[in-house]
Amino acid sequence: MAESYGTVSYAYKYREGLIGAVSAGFFLVLLGALFIITPGLFRETIDFFESFGAVTVPNTTIGFFAPLPPLGHRILYTAAEQFCFAFGVFQIVILALRFASRSPTSKKADTVGSLIFWLGAGYLVRMILLESTRWTSMTTWFVFWAAIITLAGITLLVRAVILVVTIPRRAI
Repeated sequence: MAESYGTVSYAYKYREGLIGAVSAGFFLVLLGALFIITPGLFRETIDFFESFGAVTVPNTTIGFFAPLPPLGHRILYTAAEQFCFAFGVFQIVILALRFASRSPTSKKADTVGSLIFWLGAGYLVRMILLESTRWTSMTTWFVFWAAIITLAGITLLVRAVILVVTIPRRAI
């Protein structure tokens, strides 16, 4: 028994665990709500995964898997967009909880990164998968995933900048 119930570390772990549980619970509730309110989403999800096949990435000789046709799953992409925006907005609530519970800067930075990722992913789904007219459908699919990977990199950079800016400075 290294720690008792009266220590600061127990209270800290409890607060952080509670925030994590609230976030995970909202994730599952949101996912379930989307399946309930979106007619045919379950069947569309199954069709989406069954439609995957090997294709050549446009303008390369690289083979990869993609749904055929990639833009033929509008119901699923609309639900994904709604999920991303809803979960991104919820990250604002989580960030407020982190400030209220005086979470460490690293946890706040992670939440800011998650906020940027989910809102950005919703935007990318909307602009590339739902409203795309610039490329062929196969090119659009791979452009979307390249943009998601770029967004993940931006998220990591934002987290790093927040951590570097908030590092306590020592007197030299």
